[in-house]
Amino acid sequence: MGLAGATGLVLGLLGALLCAGRGASGADPSIETSPNVTSGSDVVIFCNITEAQSPIVGHVWKKGDKTLASDKETSERTSYKIGELNADSSGVYECVFETNPPVSSFVFVTVKPHVTAYKKSEHGNEGDTGVLVCKCNSYPPVNQWTWYRIDDDVNEPIINDTEKFFIKSSGNKTELRIVNLDIGMDPGEYLCNATNELGTDGAIVGLRVRSRLAALWPFLGIVAEVLILVSIIFIYEKRRKPDEVLDDDDGGSAPLKSNAPNHKDKNVRQRNAN
Repeated sequence: MGLAGATGLVLGLLGALLCAGRGASGADPSIETSPNVTSGSDVVIFCNITEAQSPIVGHVWKKGDKTLASDKETSERTSYKIGELNADSSGVYECVFETNPPVSSFVFVTVKPHVTAYKKSEHGNEGDTGVLVCKCNSYPPVNQWTWYRIDDDVNEPIINDTEKFFIKSSGNKTELRIVNLDIGMDPGEYLCNATNELGTDGAIVGLRVRSRLAALWPFLGIVAEVLILVSIIFIYEKRRKPDEVLDDDDGGSAPLKSNAPNHKDKNVRQRNAN
């Protein structure tokens, strides 16, 4: 084989290897997805593939690390029904075409924030640090958290790092710490507000502050119960003992014989002796 023939053979092998990763037309595979969803019910998302690299042997739908659905169909189109769109159903969905190698694409399901309070009402002792927490499970993530103090139906913004209030926000969670709780100043309602690219939402958390002595009340209650119980037992025993003594005296004890001398018998003996 001449040099030209060897060169042609090498080029042919390289071309075959390159075409093995492409579709019949030599183009890379492409996936068309449904438009990003922001609202609706009975929502269905889909993906279409063209120029698949190899035969399709199935489809998989994922959300994060969780597999939502799978099949063994060979269609170039796959769909998934979400149903009602809300905070829990929002997120990034991945459609996977099982080819060799597999190819995938993403559909974004986005909603405005849906904020919930970790607890609707928090309690703290006077002088301690109160902690209020809010979270948001919606997608896309929150890009701004804001806390307010509600005073006479007016939302007063809370400034972070003021030696009294400290705000710590991370993604879809925020935390408000109130230092050295004051029973006269700090009780009330607080509003946590979240904002993302689609809108704003908030939740209200109530705060109650108890007196320093509040923690002692259970102990004092136990002591009082013990004292009452001891008093009842003492009174009962004191009243019961005299009755028992009387019962013993009336219990039919035989009278003791008198040891006093019998003067009559003595006189009779003296007359007989005379």
